[in-house]
Amino acid sequence: MQPFIIVGIHNISVERHANYFPEKPFNLLPESFQKELLQGERSPGQKLFAHKIDSDNYLKFIVTELKPYIDEKYSTRKSPEFTAIGGASMGGLISIYALCEYPKVFGKALCLSTHWPGIWSLENNPIPDAFIQYLKANLPSPKSHKVYFDYGDQTLDALYPTLQEKVDAVMTEKGYTAKNWMTVYDKGADHSEKAWAKRFATPLKFAFGK
Repeated sequence: MQPFIIVGIHNISVERHANYFPEKPFNLLPESFQKELLQGERSPGQKLFAHKIDSDNYLKFIVTELKPYIDEKYSTRKSPEFTAIGGASMGGLISIYALCEYPKVFGKALCLSTHWPGIWSLENNPIPDAFIQYLKANLPSPKSHKVYFDYGDQTLDALYPTLQEKVDAVMTEKGYTAKNWMTVYDKGADHSEKAWAKRFATPLKFAFGK
């Protein structure tokens, strides 16, 4: 396996939706549903979106400030081929979004338990279809990019199997194969850091293994 470093970016839990919900798919949603989301609550008295969505600015910070700092401070290979971005749940969403928005910066996206529903229910929820529409239009070339997805089927991950199947169909449609794309179904796994830690070696080997 190639040597690599991992840069962990601090996050504020109450701001995860505002920071990580991809803006362009959000803008594909009906305006009435956008307003409903922005007014919704994560828990009683706590808004789902702490403030206006700023995921584009979040990615801009990574690309124009954080990555240049890391590249200057450490001995790195700066090209997309050697640069991956990854995360779990909402972090999975922002990672695949980063690959699509900055294909000349990121060559790999590692997305664990990607939160395709955006919220906690599939009923009358247009969010997954907005993500599918966005991916169809914006996935970068499989010739120069690699994508990893995984999911379980317990707790919040129970929402994911049918949605990941739709995403996998898009990956096939866009020309991704086993050489540059992997989706892992972890039967019995739940939506937790313990589950993600247990299988984290798999995306790392996929991304950086020879």
